[in-house]
Amino acid sequence: MSGPPKPGQRTTPAGAPGGMQLFDRDGSRKYLTVAERARFLRAAEQAPREARTLCMTLAWSGCRLSEALALTADRVDLAGGVLVFATLKKRQDGIYRAVPVPPSLLEALDLVHGIREAQRRRGRGAAARLWPWSRMTGWRAVHAVMAAAGLSGPAASPKGLRHAFGVAAVSSGIPLNMVQKWLGHAQLSTTAIYADAVGAEEQDIARKMWG
Repeated sequence: MSGPPKPGQRTTPAGAPGGMQLFDRDGSRKYLTVAERARFLRAAEQAPREARTLCMTLAWSGCRLSEALALTADRVDLAGGVLVFATLKKRQDGIYRAVPVPPSLLEALDLVHGIREAQRRRGRGAAARLWPWSRMTGWRAVHAVMAAAGLSGPAASPKGLRHAFGVAAVSSGIPLNMVQKWLGHAQLSTTAIYADAVGAEEQDIARKMWG
């Protein structure tokens, strides 16, 4: 049986589908902090090229691992500065969302995966998956970088990167409806869990109120 919530820990909020929380049943944090995500990205710089770009994509877009592995060259919008993901957890197919990402990620994707070259071909690279890997292969690549960064526990996972994106976005003052769009949540109540950030992230939010 799990003990009482830790200081700053919140129980399942009303309306949160599936009871999504930022802590597991043992009270362990399920998201990477800003500092931990930075360590992860530094470790990714030393990983094989395809693993590095996968890790960067997960960290900077907040997408699910399955969504990243389904990404094709035609959905990398170099001019618009966005990645276009098929939102795979929706109940119907053909639901897409565009997520703005840093220029450094777009440059890395083009360098490693030949985005511009693929988009010049017939079909604009619609059949060219960036990572033609199984989910397990992708998970192992991310796990290896987490280990190299000295990260472990529930947060050291692709889902931990997704949660980190949500917390970082809210901490930066991004409106919840925008974060909802970027993460592909069906309900705003799911996204609202990221307003429940703790530790340094909660302190950053509080400082904005203090002026």
